[in-house]
Amino acid sequence: MSSKKNKKLTPIQQEYQKFAKMREPKRKVFRNTLRAFIAGGIICTIGQALQLLFIKYFDFTETTAGNPATAVLIMTTVLLTGLGVYDKIAQWAGAGTIIPVTGFANTIASSAIEHRSEGYVLGVGGNMFKIAGPVITYGVFSAFVVALIKITIKWLGGI
Repeated sequence: MSSKKNKKLTPIQQEYQKFAKMREPKRKVFRNTLRAFIAGGIICTIGQALQLLFIKYFDFTETTAGNPATAVLIMTTVLLTGLGVYDKIAQWAGAGTIIPVTGFANTIASSAIEHRSEGYVLGVGGNMFKIAGPVITYGVFSAFVVALIKITIKWLGGI
């Protein structure tokens, strides 16, 4: 992209740029932001309600109730993705559906569904981990770096 800025455009290319800019639909930023906020808020509210449900009815602590609530959100997202409902929600809500847990589950499930015709191992498994691999690797590496920082701070505090 930056090479395009430095490159001189021919008169025909400049004319086309003007033509394309006139035809480009205007983005409805406020509406899209509001929808994303509402959808993300609803997903987070459902997650919080699940957590409170696990605390009240299943005797989980505040710390341990997050894991089953997250698992329910993941299973629900995968089920809705498989039924084609999550995609319709995402089309309406836009960025509001990319909350890490549900967005990641949708991405993995969509990839599995899309590549199932290539077989279970190379199609489903291989393509799921093409997407999941970098995310998991980044998560593990980030946790490692944070742990090193924490150990270093403790060590320096003990000196």
